[in-house]
Amino acid sequence: MNYQETLTYLYESAPLFQQVGKEAYKEGLANTYALDEHFGHPHTRFHTVHVAGTNGKGSCSHTIAAILQASGYRTGLYTSPHLVDFRERIRVDGKPVPEEYVVDFVEKHRHFFEPLHPSFFELTTAMAFAYFAEQKVDVAVVEVGLGGRLDCTNIIRPDLCVITNISFDHVQFLGDTLAKIASEKAGIIKTGVPVVIGETTPETRPVFLKKAEEMDAPIFFAEEERQLLDAGHDTDGAYLYQTVRYKNLRGELRGLCQEKNTNTILSAIRLLVKSGYRIGDADVRKGFAGVCELTGLAGRWQKLHDRPVVVCDTGHNVGGIAYIVEQLKLQKCKTLRIVMGMVNDKDVSGVLSMMPETARYYFTQASVKRALPAEKVRELAAAYGLEGEAYPSVEAAYQSALDQSEADDFIFVGGSSFIVADLLSLNK
Repeated sequence: MNYQETLTYLYESAPLFQQVGKEAYKEGLANTYALDEHFGHPHTRFHTVHVAGTNGKGSCSHTIAAILQASGYRTGLYTSPHLVDFRERIRVDGKPVPEEYVVDFVEKHRHFFEPLHPSFFELTTAMAFAYFAEQKVDVAVVEVGLGGRLDCTNIIRPDLCVITNISFDHVQFLGDTLAKIASEKAGIIKTGVPVVIGETTPETRPVFLKKAEEMDAPIFFAEEERQLLDAGHDTDGAYLYQTVRYKNLRGELRGLCQEKNTNTILSAIRLLVKSGYRIGDADVRKGFAGVCELTGLAGRWQKLHDRPVVVCDTGHNVGGIAYIVEQLKLQKCKTLRIVMGMVNDKDVSGVLSMMPETARYYFTQASVKRALPAEKVRELAAAYGLEGEAYPSVEAAYQSALDQSEADDFIFVGGSSFIVADLLSLNK
């Protein structure tokens, strides 16, 4: 098989959650332990940092990895979902896993894993850990796929755990209250391993405190540490942070959510240094200023075009959209145009109720089975005073928005990671 044939095989034999949703979800770690045994426990051959949370874990994972790379550590990075190419999920020093490795991995080991019927994520996690071990990484930043307690990344014993925040997402798997969701994500807390909590609510804080006490794990709340003192912008629009340790720390990632993420990251870096990591001030500055180039991160308030300005963002739930809506209010433009679609297992009504009524909408659907039909999104949006037309593809919706725009308009593309993925694929 070549690379594309291998991906087709993986998607068809181990259904991809981002494509089909709950049918691809497998609860429990039995397959994970079996795969780990088969590959010789590769995760024990490198250090790890484990990152969970509802929103922000991708930005935090990539930035921590960028800082570790800048510090001279050979750094693995495992994240999900991918936007354009499967290989984005598994990186070493920012470089995606080679196509040849993916092909060889499947051909060499399919005789073992096929009888297990693993999920796509179980198989991908095994591939990532095996690749990191083969590449002799010093440390890998590992992003949780879904939840924490039963996530197949949870076999690692990290040097540090990070839980960014808790809001409503994947409630059919994680629970219908913030406390229940927090309990699942707190499942990554390990005996004696420090944990940073980025944000809390009255419902989630007691959950984290109780779990940390049970595991005798030192717990640190980034909100209380307040490493970030102030946030402004330079002439290019990039963040300039004033922190307890760093003056004018330039942050490449944009969007209001990055202020919370930055405070969490700074607390995490402080603890890594305390535990013996050699991370200098210049390394932190390099990581924050160059995270996209160093790690390949995309889709976080990413500017794609000028006149009209086009920005995309992968925020896809109520917690993430809240920041995006506030950001949209700050844009000075003649007409705000929003290309938007969602998937069928999200709180669609909750998101639509937050969106600005003054915008012109281009409702669409991503090229995944979970996508809510564009016409259905349009119908639901009408109940909240959101007006626009429905389009059968992201390309059609985006092109229509461009065609109707004037130079001083602003186009936002989002509502789902998969809408952004389809958009970015247009320019692949």
